[in-house]
This record gives sequence, structure tokens and C-alpha cells, in this order.
Amino acid sequence: MQDSIDDINDGALQRDAFVLPTFRSFVDEGSSDIAIEDLDKPCTYLCGNSLGALPKRADEYVRQELEIWAKRGVEGHFNHPEGRPWSSTDHINPLLAELVGARTDEVACMSTLTANLHLMMNSFYKPTPSRYKILCETKAFPSDQYAFASQVTLHGLDPQNAVLELSPRSGEYTLREDDILSTIEREGASIALVLFPAVQYYSGQWFPMERITRAAKTQGCTVGWDLAHGIGNVPMALHDWDVDFAVWCTYKYLNSGPGGIAGLFVHEKWADEHKPRYAGWWGHDPATRFAMPPHFEPVRGAQGFQQSNPSALCNAALMGALEVFRDAGMLPAVRRRSVRLTGAFYERLTKSRWYVPPERAASYGFDSTGKGAQGGSKEVHPAFTIITPADPEARGAQLSLLLLPADSGLMPRVFAGLKRRGVVGDEREPDVIRLSPAPLYNTWADCERAAEVLDAVFEELTLAP
Repeated sequence: MQDSIDDINDGALQRDAFVLPTFRSFVDEGSSDIAIEDLDKPCTYLCGNSLGALPKRADEYVRQELEIWAKRGVEGHFNHPEGRPWSSTDHINPLLAELVGARTDEVACMSTLTANLHLMMNSFYKPTPSRYKILCETKAFPSDQYAFASQVTLHGLDPQNAVLELSPRSGEYTLREDDILSTIEREGASIALVLFPAVQYYSGQWFPMERITRAAKTQGCTVGWDLAHGIGNVPMALHDWDVDFAVWCTYKYLNSGPGGIAGLFVHEKWADEHKPRYAGWWGHDPATRFAMPPHFEPVRGAQGFQQSNPSALCNAALMGALEVFRDAGMLPAVRRRSVRLTGAFYERLTKSRWYVPPERAASYGFDSTGKGAQGGSKEVHPAFTIITPADPEARGAQLSLLLLPADSGLMPRVFAGLKRRGVVGDEREPDVIRLSPAPLYNTWADCERAAEVLDAVFEELTLAP
């Protein structure tokens, strides 16, 4: 298995292009089972779905910008010795466009994800008395939930009625495609906007983007996508799918650094109709932008939505990160490796003696009367299941582990046990730990060690008094 995944000829693995956190950053030297001579080696970092690792080239480019700032000052906007003038994102946009399946003038490198979401909804969410609902998933990422509620409220609507949330069926953890499509067919005449994440942050489910988009467009709905967990993770063709708009951040799978600059997509068919309603000077025609004319003349397309000049340091970090994708063969090669790596990790985890199939998870810890195991009816050992779909076509790199019994307080203890041994994922209350083998820098050895450590933590918890 390791030979097939970590083949030295697999150009998608770019581990040497990254600086990974070390064991020393997470473990207590005095009480750790990590050998002293290994403390400065890379830890088992499986948290690229939350914050990607540092690309060495991003480090290099940011240091270059600081030096240029020191030596050239304001001249860096136009006279940039490395060909990355601060006055332009023209060197970044083509790579972003390729990652989301768009044309270059359909994307803009700008701002933050939620700010971009509000800009897009201000232009595309136009409720009427009969068509006013926003269709989304229950437990959308909180920032998206807040944006939906605030947008409908600004239009004088009640979020309880205007935000239509879909939930998984009882005992299930992800949405069924049929349930999404049937809701669109049934409610389509009242839906103004369909807006799902490409990949759901909690469960790791990759939604069938093309089929949802097609069904929604057939019903006359506007379609937007939140690509926070999708860009750099799963393949997309936003232009060909006729998606109206999309927004994303870049600090997860794109590895641009904490709080890195975000981006948006606007389909070219809207370039003349959906012009910016909240204009800023960076969205003005660059030919006359610095002439400071009194009237706004937007760049045609997505880049007209830019408002303020972006951080040169953030742009430099993103460019360094995107060049790693380019060296790896862009998303087709990265995705192929991701399918193999995450698939092997999934199989390994399901062979654990502590694993429970998801169909058993809802009732795990309860006897036939429904009485909790903690009531003494039977002994139940700690366990976990995987709520991320088993089908590779319905997930990206992330696997979400649900700790069992539910609501038992087990998750923080398991998470702490992993971290003490240098396995870094992230926790989501109340019961989920997310582990994501990023194909650019994670290896099968990382996955195998994470699984072994997880087993050891469970063994320790079971033996604890």
C-alpha cells in the first residue's frame, strides 16, 4: 500500500516543498513516548482542512516582499523586481481560475470569505413575494448561517421562514442527493437562492455540485457555492456547470497561511448585468485607477467587485502556495493522489477494533429498552465511527470521526491523547474529530501512525479506572 501511494515518481507528493510542525511543538518531552532524537522531526499533521502547512516558497516570497518594501517602498506597486507588482493580481488569477474550472476574468483574488459572500448575496439574492427562500444545509458553517440570516433580515424577512435548511434522515449523518433534488423540485418556485458548501465542513461530505446546480437552474433558482473546503481539494467546473457565483478562502487546502486572502467567482454571463453595488477603487478599471477619476468604471467581470488594495504579503504567500500546486500537476494529479491516500486511510481506520459502522452508531451505548449504558444496563467501551461518506466521489480528503457513545465527553479526551502523541487534527463539538491527509504533503506513514496512535489512545482510555 505504501509503495502505491507514496511512489517516489508521484509528482503530486510535494512534501519537501513544505515546512511541517515538529513533535516538539505538541508533545511534552518529559511524558511523551516520542524519542528525544525524534522531537524535531515532522509531527503527524492531519489538519490541512483547517490550516494548511507552510509552503517554503510562500515563506520565501513573503520575505522577498518585506525586503522589497524596505528597499523600494512605494515603488513595489509598479516596479517589482520579481514580477509580482503589488498593484495587480494578474499573476494569481489564472491559477485560481484553473482550480475552480473558470475563466480568468470570472475570478477575483480579494478580501475574506464572508465579506465576499455578502457582496455576492447583495447582488444575487433578490427575493420577491413568491420567490424568497435560501436553500442550504442544516449546520452550515456558522459564518454562512449568520450571513444567510442577516441577508434575509435586511430584506424584511424572517429567517425561520426564509432560510430552508435540509437535515440528514434520522440515524444518518449526511444528506442524500435524492432528498436535496426532491426538495428543489418541490420548493423550487419559492427558492431564490440555492447555496451549499462544496464540501461540508463537519461531515466532510462532497455535495454533487453539478447535479444540484442543474436541478436548481431548471427551477429558475440562482446557485452559489461556498468553496472553503472545496478549492484545492475536489475538482470543479464552475463555468461549464453554469454556477452563478462562488466564494472561498485559501488557508485550508491552498496553504496560503492563517487568514489568507480569499476569492470569488462570478459567471461571465452576469458580467454586464450584475455590476458591483458596493464599489471600491480597486474594482475600478486599472487603466485609469490611479488617475483617481470621480466616477466608478468597474473592471468587467468578477474583478470589478474588488474594493481595496489587497495585502502584498498575503498575495505573496498565496502565490508561493499556488506554485506548489502547479509543480504537482494541479488538481487532476493532486486529486488522484488524494483518492488513494484518503481511501487507504479510511480502510485502515475501519479495521480498528474500536470502529463501529455508522449504521450502528446512532444506537451505540443503548440497550433494547433505550436506556443509556451509563445507567448500568451493560458495559460499553469507547468507540468511533466515520460519518464521512465511504464513496470517494462523495468526499474530499477529510474524514470525520464521531466518538461514541455520543454526548459522553469522550471526544476531548481522545483529541488530547492524539495531540500528546503528536497527531494533529481538529475537534468539533460535541463529538467529532476531523483528520485530513493532505495529498501535497501527507504520506501513508502519517495515516498509519495516526491510526496506530488512535488505537493506543482508545486502549489507554479503556484501561483507565
